[in-house]
Amino acid sequence: MHPAGFAAAIDWQMINWRWVWLVVAAFLAGVLNAVAGGGSFLSFPALLGTGILPVQANATNTVAIWQGQVTSIAAYWPDVLNNLRSSMLMGWAGLIGGTAGAVVLLNTPQTTFLHLVPWLLLLAAGIFAVSGPVSRWLEKLKRARQEHSAPRQGNPSKSRHIALFLSAIVVSFYVGYFGAGAGFVFMTLLGLYGYEDIHTINALKVVANTLANGIAFAIFIVEGQVVWRFCLAAMIAAAIGGYVSASMARRVPQPVLRALVVIIGLGMAAWFFARQ
Repeated sequence: MHPAGFAAAIDWQMINWRWVWLVVAAFLAGVLNAVAGGGSFLSFPALLGTGILPVQANATNTVAIWQGQVTSIAAYWPDVLNNLRSSMLMGWAGLIGGTAGAVVLLNTPQTTFLHLVPWLLLLAAGIFAVSGPVSRWLEKLKRARQEHSAPRQGNPSKSRHIALFLSAIVVSFYVGYFGAGAGFVFMTLLGLYGYEDIHTINALKVVANTLANGIAFAIFIVEGQVVWRFCLAAMIAAAIGGYVSASMARRVPQPVLRALVVIIGLGMAAWFFARQ
């Protein structure tokens, strides 16, 4: 073999394709998270494919994608301040539920969590699949309310506040444990409990989701569950993907993006079921 050709062959063999796929998957996850959500369907399996343990892969994924959620709070800050009482309620629910979910995750045996992975992915894909019909149903519910009373901007009764708080803790537990698709569940809860303004709903969702993931983020770091060499690579790639996705968000219809997320989620779930 010619020396140059031999050298080229050696170079290809030396490439760690798991690293390449991790960077590509994290980049695409950043794109999806920015325009439709569901990026964890790509980034989590890619981290698991590097060979690290399942619980560590989930913890590393949580830390890698969290910075994008923090910037979302800044975007909705005026709406957070305008609904400070509700924001505090959702924030406390996020902290309590997220803490419980992270602690339970860290005490879940690796093999048990690995067996749960396809079911968790299937659950998350199902959440995305019903997001369109449920959103339309919530819109009809909103119009029905407005026909019988003046529009509310998110001030349910005390009993509804308590019920929403407890429900948000349950969803936040899921966020701390796994989390894919939880943002839509928060939005559904807020709509069911009387919140009608979409900006208010998004702001409260972001507060709960960010704090639930944030407390899990802190617990995972303190417990040494984050594999930083993979986390930093995924974090940078996801940030770049989110930044360059602005033009895509304007060009590609949201139903198409959501369908893509569901297909990816179901495909990943099927792949893990097949492996087991």
